[in-house]
Amino acid sequence: MDLKVEPEELDSSQPPPVEVFAHGSTLHGIAHVFNHERCCARRLLWLLFFLTSLTFLLYVCVDRVHFYLEYPHVTKLDEVATPVMTFPAVTFCNLNAFRFSQITRNDLYHAGELLALLKHGHEIRDIHLVEESVLESLKVKTDFHNFKPRPFNMREFYDRTGHDIKDMLLSCHFHGTECRPEDFNVVFTRYGKCYTYNAGGDGRPPLITTKGGMGNGLELMLDIQQDEYLPVWGETDETSFEAGVKVQIHSQDEPSFIDQLGFGVSPGFQTFVSCQEQRLIYLPPPWGDCKVTPMDSEFFGTYSITACRIDCEMRYLVENCNCRMVHMPGDAPYCTPEMYKECADPALDFLVEQDNNFCVCETPCNMTRYSKELSFVKIPSKASAKYLAKKYNKSEQYIKDNILVLDIFFEALNYETIEQKKAYEVAGLLGDIGGQMGLFIGASILSILEIFDYIYEVLKYKLCRCSSKKHKHNNNNQGTVLSLDDVKCHVSNFH
Repeated sequence: MDLKVEPEELDSSQPPPVEVFAHGSTLHGIAHVFNHERCCARRLLWLLFFLTSLTFLLYVCVDRVHFYLEYPHVTKLDEVATPVMTFPAVTFCNLNAFRFSQITRNDLYHAGELLALLKHGHEIRDIHLVEESVLESLKVKTDFHNFKPRPFNMREFYDRTGHDIKDMLLSCHFHGTECRPEDFNVVFTRYGKCYTYNAGGDGRPPLITTKGGMGNGLELMLDIQQDEYLPVWGETDETSFEAGVKVQIHSQDEPSFIDQLGFGVSPGFQTFVSCQEQRLIYLPPPWGDCKVTPMDSEFFGTYSITACRIDCEMRYLVENCNCRMVHMPGDAPYCTPEMYKECADPALDFLVEQDNNFCVCETPCNMTRYSKELSFVKIPSKASAKYLAKKYNKSEQYIKDNILVLDIFFEALNYETIEQKKAYEVAGLLGDIGGQMGLFIGASILSILEIFDYIYEVLKYKLCRCSSKKHKHNNNNQGTVLSLDDVKCHVSNFH
């Protein structure tokens, strides 16, 4: 059934004129623009002011949004005092990887060329450079007449010929308490057989310290055993021109990477290492570039740049040489001495020095490192040289050439936090935009909603009016007949 209504009833839903809306709006300025009681010049002047303010507002808003999309961050530095601190792990390696006295005839047969002691034909290399006492020993060990070589394993070779902590460790104290060789864990690095104190794990929690300063950390007296150093007649990755030990101070969650991150300690000196713990917190993308995903490795449970690097180097060698070095995790076979010389050492050197694309290790979002300050004093003094020589049954010259003291301690019981923080967040963006809206056009979010609501009412009225005209054109001239759809449109204007 059609309903007949008077045409003028359709105008009851008409939204108020723009002058009425502008006068009642909370948006500043537009009431003066649409005020017909004022002269045209003043209205144009107000329109100019309003459009200028609106232009400045849009410019500032675009600038703030662009700044937000740059995801800026700031770095917060703080120093936190604490009553106790976890002492770091300390790894050290003798710069000589193999003891000459422990090298057997079978070792020389397989690895003599790798150690630059023999030529390719198992002959002594550069005899004119060899000391008489060393030459006699080498002649005995290189007598391969009727010699039947036995199986050779690089891991066993490193372990057996590496310097023994029981021979190197002359004295050890932590926080005034004596420590023993059993307190050190054996680890393998590119320097061979090394030792870590306070490694944690295996049911042994990391040690703590309750005081800062000398005497409240780790103090080691070591004998580097230069008499056991390999004679050097050539340059290889397995021989060393230096004498002393390499040391790395690191957290218990981070494996040792001493060939890249360690510092050297020389015999004839007592080295004081004053440490301060630094805890670094980085932001993930897009504010920063730290790694938020867990490490994809079956050998390391905690992600660190060191763990990532070792895992990557292992995969690189397995792919290129089909073997791994002794210090690398995994189940691939150990490289033979020939593979060390021909493939593994050159490949790893290339990876470390030149290839920056294969091993790309992101910074972890949380990491701990230790800043260090080193100082040195001469040891032994003239007064103590004779005493140490008698105590350890060595000559005074031996004491001067082989003894070193390493003293590692916290400078104070505090740590630094270096934390990245978001410099500009959504709340700041909205606050800036809202402040600029209030400054330039005196508007708020509700003012914008008022404009959209008025535009909606106008559009709805126009559409319903257009529909009504089409309906009247299709009917006779007896009156205006509305369909149910028109009635619905008309009735909705009252709600």
